[in-house]
Amino acid sequence: MPAPRAREQPRVPGERRPLLPRGVQGPRRWRRAAGAAVLLVEMLERAAFFGITANLVLYLNSTNFNWAGEQASRAALVFLGASYLLAPVGGWLADVYLGRYRAVALSLLLYLAASGLLPATAFPDGRSSFCGEMPESPLGPACPSPDCPRASPSPYCAPVLYAGLLLLALAASSVRSNLTSFGADQVMDLGRDATRRFFNWFYWSINLGAVLSLLVVAFIQQNISFLLGYSIPVGCVGLAFFIFLFATPVFITKPPMGSQVSSMLKLALQNCCPQLWQRHLARDHQGACLLPDQRSPQPGASPQEDIANFQVLVKILPVMVTLVPYWMVYFQMQSTYVLQGLHLHIPNIFPANPSNISMALRAQGSSYKIPEAWLLLANVVVVLILVPLKDRLIDPLLLRCKLLPSALQKMALGMFFGFTSVIVAGVLEMERLHYIHHNQTVSQQIGEVLYNAAPLSIWWQIPQYLLIGISEIFASIPGLEFAYSEAPRSMQGAIMGIFFCLSGVGSLLGSSLVALLSLPGGWLHCPEDFGNINNCRMDLYFFLLAGIQAVTALLFVWIAGRYERVSQGPASHSCFSRDRG
Repeated sequence: MPAPRAREQPRVPGERRPLLPRGVQGPRRWRRAAGAAVLLVEMLERAAFFGITANLVLYLNSTNFNWAGEQASRAALVFLGASYLLAPVGGWLADVYLGRYRAVALSLLLYLAASGLLPATAFPDGRSSFCGEMPESPLGPACPSPDCPRASPSPYCAPVLYAGLLLLALAASSVRSNLTSFGADQVMDLGRDATRRFFNWFYWSINLGAVLSLLVVAFIQQNISFLLGYSIPVGCVGLAFFIFLFATPVFITKPPMGSQVSSMLKLALQNCCPQLWQRHLARDHQGACLLPDQRSPQPGASPQEDIANFQVLVKILPVMVTLVPYWMVYFQMQSTYVLQGLHLHIPNIFPANPSNISMALRAQGSSYKIPEAWLLLANVVVVLILVPLKDRLIDPLLLRCKLLPSALQKMALGMFFGFTSVIVAGVLEMERLHYIHHNQTVSQQIGEVLYNAAPLSIWWQIPQYLLIGISEIFASIPGLEFAYSEAPRSMQGAIMGIFFCLSGVGSLLGSSLVALLSLPGGWLHCPEDFGNINNCRMDLYFFLLAGIQAVTALLFVWIAGRYERVSQGPASHSCFSRDRG
């Protein structure tokens, strides 16, 4: 009799097992094949996502659209925030109507259609078809004084681009919220160790896709063509969609089982607004008069389980909410850090007159420049190196010495590294503005836009990217661990969705802060720069973010300490017990 590998999960009505025949070694082989297919799909999807976001600010700031620097940065923050904020929508649709398999397949299809908008608007005919002709700058009377306010023109093609970016965000968020748990379903029968290893490889797949995208796609977009550069992400999504459909016979698919969102809302209404809840019960005389045991059975969790799950949610939510300012800092590396890098000296990959350069390139009078988005590789490489080092060396050593910090302590450490990253960015911006105010600038052309940059090398941005990468290891990964481990099994999907949603809230709050400070009189209001930020005070913006992060980090330490004390008490085992199976 073979030894059991893991406790089998009960077969759900409507669940479909792999269609392919299997021998004695078949289950493990096909489970690994299904997991590998999910990892490959995730790598391609992340390559497409980073290919879209890496140079989005530069694309909107180019002569194709002539968006101002703060307008392009705001659009990037909105897209990044929505791609996280909409995560619960995709999860809810999968739980209630579609199931995870159909949700991922339809999301990839929407992803493919929406991502085609960017290459379609990268050439004049496509732009005119979707956006119309670019309006000419209106000629008006000269400004009577240098301090008079100037109206900021509406960005060209903004409705179409924002609609396309929001559809892309919906598709990306739905893939993010469903593909992770769908992949875990494929290897669940192989035991807990296989599930844990799957999540490790899943995170690696994300970063591997980012490396491939930033090395190849970002270079093509900045130095060759936005049309070709944005066509590659479309190809990646199309290939991911094909692989997902091709691997369908080996997938385990589960039908939608319903969602506890309605129950959570009812319990919240009952606790927060008892008078309104009594009016709701008064409308349903029959349901109000029946005892819980006399009511007809309903699918899903029992009322007692709903109450326990609601208590867990109330307990976990304050911890996750205090991470929101960290996400405000984290998403700066794909928005304002990029904008700052465009105004630092970006060296050429080849010398000005190298002996091995082609005659065609000499005739153009230019050479390839290092893509500013390549600095994101500092963040990705740190994650790729430190995650296995931490997992195989540092954590086991700390565990043997009984010094291994908890997930909440790691998150506090990650917030500290995020704080130091934005402080370093603010100090660098102060130094950059010092050169600008002394008229020490260099003109550099990035794509088709001329920037007046400080003579400081862009390599000075590496420390802030390295620090934000270290913060990701200590804040983002333990945050996922905390959300997954502290949730009861019936609410893991919902709480993971809330975790991603709150990270999107952080990005949108950062976007709102940029918009507020871009108003006349604000630190980021620089209408005379036409895409440059040399008259802005972005250093004060960075220091403001650092102050917000510092205050909320102290609040997080207090809330986390209180949470750990309550969780270790005897009451936690009775009120917040979880089925860890």
